[in-house]
Amino acid sequence: MVNSVVVALTLGDCTWGIFRVNEGTCLGALGRTASCRHAVLSGTRSGVEGRTTMEVSGIAAGYLGAAHTEVASAPGPAMTQAGLTAAAADPFASSRVHARSLQSVARAGLASMYLPKRQAFPHTARFADNGLATAGISLRYTAIALLGLATLTPHDQETVLSGRRASDLVGSLVTAARFSDDPGAVALVAWASAEVAGEPDSVCLDRMREMLAGGRPLMTVDTAWMLTAGVASGLDGAAGAVSRESMTRLAASQGPGGLFPHALPAASLGRLRAHVGCFADQVYPIQGLARYGKAADDSRALSLANACAGRIVSLQGLNGQWWWHYDARSDRVVEGFPVYSVHQHAMAPMALLDLAHGGGTAYPDAVDAGIRWVFDRPEVDVDLVDAGRGVIWRKVGRREPAKALRKGNAALSAVLASARVPAADRLFPATEVDRECRPYELGWLLYAWNRSVADQPVPTSELN
Repeated sequence: MVNSVVVALTLGDCTWGIFRVNEGTCLGALGRTASCRHAVLSGTRSGVEGRTTMEVSGIAAGYLGAAHTEVASAPGPAMTQAGLTAAAADPFASSRVHARSLQSVARAGLASMYLPKRQAFPHTARFADNGLATAGISLRYTAIALLGLATLTPHDQETVLSGRRASDLVGSLVTAARFSDDPGAVALVAWASAEVAGEPDSVCLDRMREMLAGGRPLMTVDTAWMLTAGVASGLDGAAGAVSRESMTRLAASQGPGGLFPHALPAASLGRLRAHVGCFADQVYPIQGLARYGKAADDSRALSLANACAGRIVSLQGLNGQWWWHYDARSDRVVEGFPVYSVHQHAMAPMALLDLAHGGGTAYPDAVDAGIRWVFDRPEVDVDLVDAGRGVIWRKVGRREPAKALRKGNAALSAVLASARVPAADRLFPATEVDRECRPYELGWLLYAWNRSVADQPVPTSELN
């Protein structure tokens, strides 16, 4: 969408609709209505494609009862002339509309989940008649929540954390991580220590260095987090060693078309699972490699990130779904469901924004289609956003026993890459909503869209 601008439809100090326009032709519309602030404007979308800017303004004004239009950046309480340049340059502007509508949900949800006596976040929160029922304590999820909360104003942080700030809680996480046997937890805490507290932790860095040097199998996600933690910690000394070794491991296991398996080395999971990587196994390497490529001026790292991103974008569902399981050998989708809301509104945008700002290819249409799915998906009519409870429900999955289709398709595709369980959509329809929400999902939502790097327009020369 080179040379595109955004037309925002405003009424008073509120923005009710936003339209992406390219050379006078409207390419699509999205926004919110008075009755449902999160709704895609399905009532106008089919009527605006291919129309001119003025025609779109008239259609939208009639639908929404709004008074006027003006060119602006992603909508906020005030529309200023300063937004003109940003609107024209930022290809992710329309996605930010949806993301901003979820910010208050994330803040409220994290506030309700926070356990002040433990200074930590739980493993999960599930639907309960009187709100949410939390369970467990998670070092990983607390680190991610703090990474997200650190992007908020001090006042907002204190509101969520019972008077504390994110940086105040990092010290206790570091102490716990130094004695943890969980590589992912150590990596996330090292990342949070560097970014949130501004103090790279030498003990966590040394522990990651030992884990990488020992030759033990590691999960792809954990290795990617180590890479990002090393970059966040400055690339000097142990941080540099962690970054280089984790990048080497990722590069050695990347499939021919750019996809990653679930473990490094892949064979450590056995023949029936070695070829399968989940969506998380793709986005965290994209993020880590893109950051390393930019920080170390390493064109190979950026190329690896670009290859993976291009592949998952090419496999994205028709309605913006980021599918769940992939074959790293043949670059096919092994099983699409469940579709996780956090992949749609946070993890894919986080990785692809980092890729774009690191000098890689930008995929604004894929990001936009993905986040739209949260609000308007074909699988179920249930609203995934429960603002009253401060959650975005975890996933839409198949009606199936004990992950049967995932296991079946993994086994079949191990033997023949194209083999799948027959009649899967008819036998196991995707009609189940998992009314669960984990703190990391809301933490990544804040982190993906509030980090300063994500607010910088991507040069149009980088657009795909």
